[in-house]
Amino acid sequence: MKERKKKFLTPSGLEVKAHYGARPRDSREEGGRLDERSGEYPYTRGIHEAMYRSRRWTMRQYAGFGTAKETNERYKLLLARGSSGLSVAFDLPTQMGRDPDHSLARGEVGKVGVSLATLADMRELLDGIPLEEVSLSMTINSTAAILLSFLLAVAEERGIPFSKIRGTTQNDILKEYIARGTYIFPPEGALQITTDMFSFCTQHVPQWNTISISGYHIREAGSTAVQELAFTFANAIAYVEAALSQGLSLDSFANRLAFFFNGHSDFLEEIAKFRAARRIWAKIMKERFGAQEARSMMLRFHTQTAGSTLTAQQPMNNVVRTTVQALAAVLGGTQSLHTNGFDEALGLPTEESATLALRTQQVLAEEAGVDAAVDPFGGSYLMEEWTDRFEREVFAELERIDALGGMVSAIAAHYPQDAIEKAAYEHQRALEKGERRVVGVNAYEEEEHRDVPVLKVDPKKEEEQKEKLGRVRSERDGEVVQQRLRAVVRAAKGGDPLLPEILSAVKANATLGEISDALRSVFGEYRS
Repeated sequence: MKERKKKFLTPSGLEVKAHYGARPRDSREEGGRLDERSGEYPYTRGIHEAMYRSRRWTMRQYAGFGTAKETNERYKLLLARGSSGLSVAFDLPTQMGRDPDHSLARGEVGKVGVSLATLADMRELLDGIPLEEVSLSMTINSTAAILLSFLLAVAEERGIPFSKIRGTTQNDILKEYIARGTYIFPPEGALQITTDMFSFCTQHVPQWNTISISGYHIREAGSTAVQELAFTFANAIAYVEAALSQGLSLDSFANRLAFFFNGHSDFLEEIAKFRAARRIWAKIMKERFGAQEARSMMLRFHTQTAGSTLTAQQPMNNVVRTTVQALAAVLGGTQSLHTNGFDEALGLPTEESATLALRTQQVLAEEAGVDAAVDPFGGSYLMEEWTDRFEREVFAELERIDALGGMVSAIAAHYPQDAIEKAAYEHQRALEKGERRVVGVNAYEEEEHRDVPVLKVDPKKEEEQKEKLGRVRSERDGEVVQQRLRAVVRAAKGGDPLLPEILSAVKANATLGEISDALRSVFGEYRS
């Protein structure tokens, strides 16, 4: 694999080798962990031989607020300042399949992400963004198929082949029942949509990651690091089994499964977690499912620093927290990374804080020298023991979930939900008793509070979105829209491919809420 430099040198002129402690390529001798190499099963030390020596992690900044136009301006700013990937944050109505004029959307339009209800919104969101060059990640679950269809329709209008579109839809619905709550349909119907996306993208959008199986939100809800991995992999197993039950061959879709983990504050534990995650997933895919292709066994993951660790007290301390968390993710071998803004405990990140968050990654990449050696903690007595410990404890948890009948049954029995609630309670109790200390909260407190500028979404933007939605509805062919929506209903009832019908509805200017309602009429709505 070609490396970025002929030599990697420290400021003192010392050469940094790619690998330390691993056997030479031509050696057949095997021993302990130090014989493992990056790019080889079980991938503990990294999924690629040269890792960041060949290509650095993608600096993917997460943004979205107000209207598509406002968010588009933030994306262009981030790209101009060196971001190499974009992640879209959607508001709650978009996540829940409601148009901006729905009564349940009142007061929430554009608040925690961008409002996106029509193909016209997606055109505006992506205006001037080179889709064939920029990797786009969409943090969307219940309505993932609709948002992907919006994106594909824009690509088609621009004459860009689907085969050139790169990115990810989160599309991880099971963790919504466990940790987040932005579900629409019961699990069975939701899994039908998920596996349909696997099939469609395997055939038509081969560079698209159809799912980003998320431990991030499980950890944000209060889980331990072991639970984060165990529940994430239990969800992943359920998705693989659902896809196989639909007749898909494992190696046709497994290489497009991606993961999304939380970068938390315990520096050494987080590095061990990431190393163990690669090994665990490789073993699951090879030993449980019989994967044959190497890429089917490789765990590719995105990391976001932990929003739940950010404090409103002394918010500038969050810059340090984010840096420590980002460094752990890089030393753990992440493929892409988002760093949070220091002000996110107070509101949406401002332009200044978003830029500083990106600069944090750039300083790590350009100045810290952490991209020169592959798995630099490999061989540490502590790191190897902790990596092994994670593996044992995660597999033990997976056995408990299997005994309950798998993750869908475990969710119905409230097992993961109860476990997370208990872990969150224990964490909070430790904080209140002073057993766990957080600087600025229960340690080194200050009475003076510095005012920090907070980004606020203009409430008038909600009315603007409603007006735009009204124009789309008045200018489209309503009869064609209804025909396309009926086709979506027929496909959902018959278990037929959904994505082609959703894409046709999108191109006829059916709205996100209308397509979601068509699916609701078949699958119903989930109530916890």
